[in-house]
Amino acid sequence: MNLGIQGRTALVTAASRGIGRACAELLAAEGCNVAICARRDDELQTTAAEIRASTGTRVFAAPADLNSAADLARMVGQIVAEFGGLDILVAICASPRRGAFSSLEDSDLTAAFEATVLSLARLVRLALPQMQAKKWGRVVTVQSRSVREPIPDLIASNATRPGAAGLMKSLARDYASDGILFNTIVPGRIFTERFKSGVTASSMDADDYYKSRLSDIPLQRFGTPEDIANMVAFLVSERSSYVTGAAIPVDGGVIRSI
Repeated sequence: MNLGIQGRTALVTAASRGIGRACAELLAAEGCNVAICARRDDELQTTAAEIRASTGTRVFAAPADLNSAADLARMVGQIVAEFGGLDILVAICASPRRGAFSSLEDSDLTAAFEATVLSLARLVRLALPQMQAKKWGRVVTVQSRSVREPIPDLIASNATRPGAAGLMKSLARDYASDGILFNTIVPGRIFTERFKSGVTASSMDADDYYKSRLSDIPLQRFGTPEDIANMVAFLVSERSSYVTGAAIPVDGGVIRSI
């Protein structure tokens, strides 16, 4: 299937590893000019070089802290100067701190809001003028299944990630006339470093932890970063032209809400 995005410019955040890297690699393979960002410049530059080598596509690496408004403004300015515009934004944010309500301070909830909602709002604000100028744009954010149902011991995520999805739903209506689509991906249990870190937070050994997390997934496997990237590629493509304001599970069936 021709996705119709060859020559488009995409920014993928948190792209040095995991889901972000898988998204960047697939969009590069589809012919997009790709800009990637992460906090660690050494890891980011390695990832950019590897994606260039595997796809033959232009990849621009811009180190940035998503919690810094100045970093985001500088980064988007560099991308526009490098590629002449910005058509696609794939926003992947940091994960809020794990913990029950009793373990959280005000600062933890503030940090969770800044990571999940405020960084997304800032990125969209910077990308919008470029998309409005072309009357075409795609914004996809990868959040968490806490958008659809609370997750035990992830209270900060449960409290803030639905807000990110609500923001996207509102933006979908506000900017439809500009040809800009906004969609949220709601992943299930994706086998990333973040997911593996749950073993450390658990009292179980690794085998028991993974078995317990696998037992209620109908498809009986954990998701991969590539599973998320495949959905991202569709949502940012010409083929998704009638999909906006959606929160789409990519979860193997684990989410129980309708």
